[in-house]
Amino acid sequence: MTDATHLIRILSVDDHPLVRSGIGTLITTQSDMQLVGEASTGKEAVQLHRELNPDVTLMDLQMPDMNGLDAIIAIRSEDPTARIIVLTTYSGDALAQRALKAGAQAYVLKSLVRTEILNTIRAVYEGERRVQADVAAEIAKHTADAALTTREIEVLRLIASGHANKEISARLFINEETTKTHIKNILAKLGAKDRTHAASLGLKRGIISL
Repeated sequence: MTDATHLIRILSVDDHPLVRSGIGTLITTQSDMQLVGEASTGKEAVQLHRELNPDVTLMDLQMPDMNGLDAIIAIRSEDPTARIIVLTTYSGDALAQRALKAGAQAYVLKSLVRTEILNTIRAVYEGERRVQADVAAEIAKHTADAALTTREIEVLRLIASGHANKEISARLFINEETTKTHIKNILAKLGAKDRTHAASLGLKRGIISL
């Protein structure tokens, strides 16, 4: 808990006004917290963090202008001590790992905001790291998996967007045999049955986004 002389100053970042409103309402019920700012894009988040120097920042990942991951990296590059909690609808292990690697101290799903976020804010303020059990389990489940290469991720993203092999080859300036080899490797690494299944797994795990 905080001492009597200091409130935990919080910056809330989300492109949905209703989400920010709900979080703001929740924070106002707490005697040891204060909402000091709100941002709707990653760029706004970086600017406001610079101006307000909050104790804890709640960061959405999918936003226009600059996404949450890039905002985390930008904020942490300016302030390595910044405490950031990712607040998202995405439970994918790959996305969670990227967020934590970027410098986030906690990863919370929006579906559990009312039961988890307040204690997580206090824990992160005190220097702890928090990852929800189901997300941590997904990370552990895929720890030994071979990671997709940058090119394989590009191919998977194009598959998920509905492009055929010939179109993928043209877009990436590679021949179709090379494209087929990439797809074969993608299926093997993801344990996918086919292209559609691979795209579904890629989206679910946060390896790609559309």
